[in-house]
Amino acid sequence: MSASIVSPVDDFPGINPRNLVWVALALACLAAAIASPGLWALTFIHILCGLLWTGIDLFMGFVMGPILRQVSPPARRAVACRLMPKMLFLMPTLAAITGTAGWVLAGRVGFLALPWPQYAWVAAALVIVTILTLQGLGLLLPINLMVYFELRKPQPNVPRIARLMRFYVYGVGSQGLLQIAIIVIMARFGSGL
Repeated sequence: MSASIVSPVDDFPGINPRNLVWVALALACLAAAIASPGLWALTFIHILCGLLWTGIDLFMGFVMGPILRQVSPPARRAVACRLMPKMLFLMPTLAAITGTAGWVLAGRVGFLALPWPQYAWVAAALVIVTILTLQGLGLLLPINLMVYFELRKPQPNVPRIARLMRFYVYGVGSQGLLQIAIIVIMARFGSGL
């Protein structure tokens, strides 16, 4: 192979550990918001990260997913190999910050001390966020990594990718439904318990 010919796999960016700097910066902002005595910074971080996490989940599941199913396999491969290295750092960070900020905020505003049945809304939010986080870190993230590494091979194992993606589609669908449920619960918090 001549030096001027680049394999398609070489065109795809790898997983860049320098993105951990952005993760650390985001976690430092969360720590500063938790350490601050007021509620504004913590509320802002919770809402911003929650909107990003939910919005990206819904966009990926209901917009990008159907679009990618309609494009050619090489185009799908190119998008996945460019998107995954960014999503690897972004989504777990958003999930961790949203859940942590929400928990601390709920404690500070007194939601954790509410009587039943109002506490049922808090419990539902905690259960849903826990499921979303565990699904994301325990199912979707490993599948994304396995598919990503398979796609980066010169000859990807297409049947293996198809099997993995079947599990992924169910996980993403479940995430979308749970994200909609958490929006309903957050709207209830916003309108008063």
